Amino acid sequence: MSHSFEIGPVRVGSGRLFLIAGPCVIESEAHARQMADAIQRIAGELGVPVIFKASYDKANRTSVRSFRGPGLKEGARILGRIARETGLPVLTDVHEPGHCEIAAEAVDVLQIPAFLCRQTDLLVAAGNTGRAVNIKKGQFVAPWDMTHPLEKVRSTGNERVFLTERGSSFGYNTLVVDFRSLAIMRGLAPVVFDATHSVQQPSAANGVSGGQPEFIPLLTRAAVAAGVDGIFLEVHDDPPNAKSDGANALDLKLLKPLLEKLLAIQATQNVR
Repeated sequence: MSHSFEIGPVRVGSGRLFLIAGPCVIESEAHARQMADAIQRIAGELGVPVIFKASYDKANRTSVRSFRGPGLKEGARILGRIARETGLPVLTDVHEPGHCEIAAEAVDVLQIPAFLCRQTDLLVAAGNTGRAVNIKKGQFVAPWDMTHPLEKVRSTGNERVFLTERGSSFGYNTLVVDFRSLAIMRGLAPVVFDATHSVQQPSAANGVSGGQPEFIPLLTRAAVAAGVDGIFLEVHDDPPNAKSDGANALDLKLLKPLLEKLLAIQATQNVR
C-alpha cells in the first residue's frame, strides 16, 4: 500500500480507521456547526479520528431547481470558522480550477467529485494548493484506471492524495459496489469507502436522486472487513428534509451504533 500522511490529527493510511462525515451541502451556518459538533462528539466518544465534510456548492444536481448551497465565498467562510472553532479537519468539493485556491484557504481537504475525476486542470489545480486531495472514483472508471488521476495530482509534487470508492453505474439509476476495487485501488493509494453515495439511485426520484439507505450498514461492514482506510458517510439529523441527498443519507442517530460495529469488525481483521 502507498505511504500514509497526516491531515491535522487524522493519519490517513495508518491502519487506524478514520471517518469523513457531514451533511451533503451547507444548508445554513447554524446547521453545519450543529452537525460538526454532533459528529465530533460521537466520534470522540469512540476514539475515531474524523474529518468534517460539507459542500459550499453542489454543482452536479439533477434539476436546475435543486438547492446548491451558499456558494464559494460564504461557504468557505463557514467551513473555515468550523475548522478554527472545532479543531476538526474539514473537507469540501471543488468543481472548478479557479475555486481551488480560495477553498484551500479554508479547508484541509479538497475533494474531486466522481463526475470530474478525469478533469486534468481541476486535479492539477487541487494538487498545486498543497492541501490533501480526495479523488472520488467515477461511476464509469475502472479501479485500475484511477492511477491516471493520481498521477495528475502527484505531478504537482503533492503526495497527500487518496481515493474514494462510491459505486459503479449498473444500468440506469442504479449503482453497485465491486469490492475488488477496494483492494486494487489500495495498491495505488489509501482508500476510503463512501457508503452513502453507493446506495444512491441517481436521478431516480422525479428530478432528484433516490436511495436505499437501509443498505448503508451492510456495505460499510463489508468495506471495513475488506480493509479500507476510512469510511465516508453523508450524515443528517433529518434526512427526509435534507436539502441535498437526503434519500441516501445516514440518520445521525444511527451513526454511533454503526461506528461501534465497524470498530468491532476492524478489531477482528488482520488485513494491514
